[in-house]
Amino acid sequence: MDAIRKQASRIREQVARQAVFKQFGGGGGGHGSGLSDDAELHQHQKLEKLYISTRAAKHYQRDIVRGVEGYIVTGSKQVELGTKLSEDSRKYGSENTCTNGNVLTRAALSYGRARAQMEKERGNMLKALGTQVAEPLRALVLGAPLEDARHLAQRYDRMRQEAEAQATEVARRQAKARESQGNPEILMKLESAEAKLQDLKSNMTTLGKEAASALSSVEDQQQKQTLERLISMVESERGYHQRVLQILDQLEGEMTSERQRIEAPTTPSSAANMPPPPSYEEANGVFASSHTHDTPTDSMSYFLGEVLFPYHGVTNVELSLSTGEYVVVRKVTGSGWAEGECKGKAGWFPYEYIERRERVLASKVSEVF
Repeated sequence: MDAIRKQASRIREQVARQAVFKQFGGGGGGHGSGLSDDAELHQHQKLEKLYISTRAAKHYQRDIVRGVEGYIVTGSKQVELGTKLSEDSRKYGSENTCTNGNVLTRAALSYGRARAQMEKERGNMLKALGTQVAEPLRALVLGAPLEDARHLAQRYDRMRQEAEAQATEVARRQAKARESQGNPEILMKLESAEAKLQDLKSNMTTLGKEAASALSSVEDQQQKQTLERLISMVESERGYHQRVLQILDQLEGEMTSERQRIEAPTTPSSAANMPPPPSYEEANGVFASSHTHDTPTDSMSYFLGEVLFPYHGVTNVELSLSTGEYVVVRKVTGSGWAEGECKGKAGWFPYEYIERRERVLASKVSEVF
């Protein structure tokens, strides 16, 4: 029976509170503020939805920040490993030679250079993800506008609860006033309670509008800024993969060329069809002024070339070469012959038997002379 009486009492208080809200919400007496129950309920529901929306967006922004930060940590480790592999490849290509040719050393140098470029691009991408994605989103998650708006919404919720409690108090005093048959003291307390409720509802309406406006602004900022950060992340990764693809395409071409060089015949096919080498005088730098050539390579400056195929000189003006040796090339003719010096000897040799080198170890240069 006690439980039934308590439940009935709660129902009466709820009905009375609703009646008071209706009275002070503009549906009853002259104390109304013009705010209807439907409008107040709509305001409350709107704030609830905004609060839930901004909270979900905040959690998503935080998830993106955590994901990007984890990706940066993992990517930085990959950059470290890739850089080490690049250095090892370059070291092998620079310090080692093979008695059967230097195809692998050249491939190692190409791979080391390409790997260094790719790791540099990866580092740039990770830096962009940090500065353009993680940092701006972290600032939004921890920013003052979001916290201020949420505090306004929480203050509104507490004031609404206080207004509901005050409405219950007004209903209780109204019932007591009816029973007292016009007791001045009871009527004065009722008027005081009604005035307090009116102030609460007025303040609650103002605060609700402020909270809704602040949360709406934050929600709009969250939607726009988060989308922009996602676009920045996609653009950074897309640009990185495009540049890496270009590097890999070039590297594949270089390595395919080296593989073809290994599979090619031991001597160039055009060597058998070459004309005889120039005369001894030409080998020593005496060229007739009326002599013409097919290509402009006759006047090219000195450079170092690596011997790719062994060549055995037949005449006294020809220079014999072994695979892997380096030769100083001084002249190249349009007929396919080159003149140079190797290990103190000078003479002519087929230009196709060597390959120009821009960088050579100091120990190899000393062997030329």
